[in-house]
Amino acid sequence: SLLFAVLHFAVPAMAALHSLCVFSSIASPQLLGQSLHPLPSANASPFPYRTPFLSIRSGAYTDELIKTAKTIASPGRGILAMDESNATCGKRLASIGLENIEANRQAYRQLLVTAPGLGQYISGAILFEETLYQSTTEGKRFVESLQEEKIVPGIKVDKGLVPLAGSDDESWCQGLDGLASRSAEYYRQGARFAKWRTVISIPSGPSELAVQEAAWGLARYAAISQDNGLVPIVEPEILLDGDHGIDRTFEVAQKVWNEVFYFLAKNNVMFEGILLKPSMVTPGADCKDKATPEQVAEFTLKLLKRRVPPSVPGIMFLSGGQSEMEATLNLNAMNQAPNPWHVSFSYARALQNTVLKTWKGQPENVEAAQTALLIRAKANSLAQLGKYTAEGESEEAKKGMFVRGYSY
Repeated sequence: SLLFAVLHFAVPAMAALHSLCVFSSIASPQLLGQSLHPLPSANASPFPYRTPFLSIRSGAYTDELIKTAKTIASPGRGILAMDESNATCGKRLASIGLENIEANRQAYRQLLVTAPGLGQYISGAILFEETLYQSTTEGKRFVESLQEEKIVPGIKVDKGLVPLAGSDDESWCQGLDGLASRSAEYYRQGARFAKWRTVISIPSGPSELAVQEAAWGLARYAAISQDNGLVPIVEPEILLDGDHGIDRTFEVAQKVWNEVFYFLAKNNVMFEGILLKPSMVTPGADCKDKATPEQVAEFTLKLLKRRVPPSVPGIMFLSGGQSEMEATLNLNAMNQAPNPWHVSFSYARALQNTVLKTWKGQPENVEAAQTALLIRAKANSLAQLGKYTAEGESEEAKKGMFVRGYSY
C-alpha cells in the first residue's frame, strides 16, 4: 500500500538523520573534551555527579543476602579479617621467626578460629582460599568451627593489585575472570560473603582513570557475588600514604565513593545485600597535623551521610595501618550517636598484631594468644557500641602499623 511504502522509506531516513544530528553534536568543537553525562537537575539525587537509570533486580538469593548482611551487621560485633595471602602471611610469620609453610599458617589460623567465645564479638571472618579448605589438627573444618560460634565465613576473591597502564604509578585489582564459577564453589564450601580490595593513592593523583577502574571493578565483582549467594564487601581503600591533610582525604573520598555507588547502581547491585569496607577519613601518614578521634569521626560521618544510602546495612571500617588503640578510639568516636547504618570494624592487623607477638609460634602460648585476641575483639565490640575507653591498654596496642604501599 501507499502508507507502507512511505513508512518503509521514511523511518530509516529519519533514523539516519537523528544519528547524524547526534554525531554532529558530539563532534561539535564546543563540546569536545566535555563530559557527556547529564547535568544534575534541581531535584538531583544525593549522589550529585551522575544518576543511573532506575532498574529493579531480583535474584534467587535475595532474601538470603539480606539476612546474611544483617547478621554480620549485628550490634556489638564486627569482622575478623584473616584473609592475608600466603605471601603476606609469610611476612607475619617471619616477624616471629617462623618459616612460611602450610603447617605454620594452619597452626596460626587454627588459633584464631578456635578462640573460645569469639562469636560474642565477631560476626564474620574473611578467609583466604587456602584457609577455606583447611581443618584443625583434630579434623574439624575451620568453616565449621566458625559456624559453631555463630560467625559467618567469608572469602577473599580478588587476585591482587597490578600496575594500571596509562596511569601515574597507580594500580588496578584483577580477578574478574572466572569469578562466577569460583564464587559458586566458595558458596558450596560454606562461604556466605566475599571481599574485594582495591586501592586509591592520593600522592599519585588520583587519576580519573584509576578511580573509575576501581569503581567499575568493585561493581562487577559485587554483582557477580550476589548472583552466586555471596554478600559482597565493597572495599575502596584510600591509602594512608602521603603528607596531605584530612581535608584532601575527604575531597578524594567523596569522588571515589560517588563513582563506586554510581557503578554499583548501574550494575543492578542490591544495596541491602552489600557491606561497605572503607578507610576512615584521616590525614596522610606523613602529615604533621594529626587528627583527634573526634575529628576523624566528624569527617568520616559527614562523608558517609553524603554518599552512602541508608539501605546499606553495615559500614565495616578497615584499620589501614593505624595502631590497635587508634583504630578502636576512632571507631568509638563514630558511635557516640545513632547512625543510619551499623558502623563497625573489619580489622586485620588491628586485631592480630598483639596476638601474633604473644603466640610466637609456641604451642604453650596458644591460650595466652587467644586471650589477647578476645581482649582486642571485646575492645572493638565496645567501640561499636560507643562504650570503649582506652584505660589499661598495653604499649604494644599503641604502636602504629603503617606500611608504605601496603599490599595484602
